[in-house]
Amino acid sequence: MHKAGFVNIVGNPNVGKSTLMNLLVGERISIATFKAQTTRHRIMGILNTDDMQIVFSDTPGVLKPNYKLQESMLNFSESALVDADVLLYVTDTVEKPDKNADFMEKVRNLNVPVLLLINKIDLINQDILVKLVEEWHELLPKAEIIPISAMAKFNVDVVMKRIKDLLPDSPPYFGKDQWTDKPARFFVTEIIREKILLYYDKEIPYAVEVVVESFKEDTNSIHINAVIYVERDSQKGIIIGKQGKALKKVATEARKTLEHFFRKSIYLETFVKVDKDWRSSDKELKNFGYQLD
Repeated sequence: MHKAGFVNIVGNPNVGKSTLMNLLVGERISIATFKAQTTRHRIMGILNTDDMQIVFSDTPGVLKPNYKLQESMLNFSESALVDADVLLYVTDTVEKPDKNADFMEKVRNLNVPVLLLINKIDLINQDILVKLVEEWHELLPKAEIIPISAMAKFNVDVVMKRIKDLLPDSPPYFGKDQWTDKPARFFVTEIIREKILLYYDKEIPYAVEVVVESFKEDTNSIHINAVIYVERDSQKGIIIGKQGKALKKVATEARKTLEHFFRKSIYLETFVKVDKDWRSSDKELKNFGYQLD
C-alpha cells in the first residue's frame, strides 16, 4: 500500500521552521537565516520513496499584519491549516504559548494530527522544558509534543517516524521525480533575498523584493538577470553601496550558492530599481506572486 500526504509546517517567525524543513526534505529548499519573516511564500518540498510521498510545506511566520505584504504572509499560513494531513506547529523555548491566540484557536480545532515541536531545547535545562511541555499541553491537549533541536538534529528522526506513521494511504500527488512545486526562478529570488537578509541591517531586507527577468539555461551554465526592488531611493543607495561594493558582495555570494544549488556555472547580473511602497500595494503584491484574500 502506498502512503502520501501533505505535512504543513506553521509557527511564529524565527523559531527554526525553515531549518527543520530542509532537514526533513533533505534539500536546501527553504531559506534559513536568523532574521524573522525570512519566508514570505508557502514553499513545498517533496520527499519520495518507493512506497511513500511526503509533501512538506513551509509557510511564513504567523504574525499580526501591519501592512499588505504581512497580510499575504498570514494568508499563506492559514491556508496551510486547510489542506494538512499532518500539521507541524513549531515553537521554541522563548515563545509564549498564548501568543497569536486567534491562530492557536484554529489549530486547536483541527481534526488532523498535530505534532507540536518545541525547538532549540539545547538552550534550556530539563526543568524549564518540563514546564513548557505542560503549558503547551494545556493549550493544545490533542497535540503530540516532541522536543527537538533542528540545529543539532536532535529528535528530527523521531519527528520523521511519526509523520510516516500518520500519513494516510494514498497514491502520490506529484510525479516521483519532482522535489518541489516551485520553478527554478523562484529559488534564484529566494537565494538573492537570503544574502540581502544576511548583509543588510534594519528595515532594508524587509523593503526588498527580487524578480528574475531573464533565466537562460544550457547544458553547463545558467545566465540570470535579476532586479532587486526597494521602496525608496535612499534604500537603493544602501543596496548598491559605495562604488557598488555592497551589491557586488551580494551578487558574488548569491552566485556561489546558486552554483551549489543548480550544480552549474552561474552568470548573474543584478540591478536595483525603486517601486514606491510596493509592500502596501495590492497590484504590486499580486505582480510579485503574493496571495491576497
